[in-house]
Amino acid sequence: MGPRRIVCLTEEPTETLYALGEQDRIVGISGFTVRPPQARREKPKVSAFTSAKVEAILALKPDLAIGFSDIQADIAAELVRRGVEVWIANHRSVEGILDYVRRLGALVGVAARAEAYADALARGLDGIAREAEKLPVRPKVYFEEWDEPLITGIQWVAELVRIAGGEDVFPELSCEPLAKARILADGAPVIERAPDIVIGSWCGKKFRPELVAARPGWDAIPAVREGELHEVKSPLILQPGPAALTDGVAELARIIRGWAERRAR
Repeated sequence: MGPRRIVCLTEEPTETLYALGEQDRIVGISGFTVRPPQARREKPKVSAFTSAKVEAILALKPDLAIGFSDIQADIAAELVRRGVEVWIANHRSVEGILDYVRRLGALVGVAARAEAYADALARGLDGIAREAEKLPVRPKVYFEEWDEPLITGIQWVAELVRIAGGEDVFPELSCEPLAKARILADGAPVIERAPDIVIGSWCGKKFRPELVAARPGWDAIPAVREGELHEVKSPLILQPGPAALTDGVAELARIIRGWAERRAR
């Protein structure tokens, strides 16, 4: 049967469990959850990303809490000390996301359903990649997770950019799992790599293209000169779950395809 009372400390386990039809197991969610919309209406919000309402979680009597990454290590440690079993996933790639779906499904006793869902997600990515192969030119893409300081995109984002038809301009940084290792000291490296497209996804706040365009020296960047400054909302791309592999990559593909069409005129 697997765990029956699950607290989801981040968004991706909530979205995955709903997709698998196992939402009745969820007794608490992250306050940042937006997918699916009904989760916010149906489930109590008991955590942020770096903090949690531990007493509220304990009152829900969970038999499992699920979180993500080193950033939630302190939350996990406190819950473990209070007798709660915790699973902290730490996947950082597209394949890791697909495997996460399979593992979570197996954990709650619906392995076959999860395998089918992961396969469908993978087929969707294959379809986008096939369409991207038709592009006459692949644009150079700078993906910015945060603006102060500048933080470049994580591995699954860089991989999705490539699937959608672009080339991430900081491939050597994308493989760094920790955000602090993807910080740029200033904007000079971006100017040097001259991206054709800039995509911002500032977690928790609205992307401001006018502020990006006004950065010193950035008027030399092709993306800035041509007005190719775009936003992908962070819930669609910065959570390592199904959203990134569906709506997130679709947004990347739309932006890249639009650039290619404008360039061909």
